[in-house]
Amino acid sequence: MDIYKITAFDQKGELLFEDSFEAENDKEAKTIGEKRLEAEGMLDHTHRVVSPRGKLVVFHT
Repeated sequence: MDIYKITAFDQKGELLFEDSFEAENDKEAKTIGEKRLEAEGMLDHTHRVVSPRGKLVVFHT
């Protein structure tokens, strides 16, 4: 399992949410990350999910 990181920002670039989670692969990480962002109410903010290798799995502006 790899550890993926979630971050969400406001329009000024201030960090609103940051967390990490484990996933088997990028596809699973995308699903988990989007559910976590939805649960935290962050889907309407700029957000990203990044793999441990630096790959953007989810990015929304």
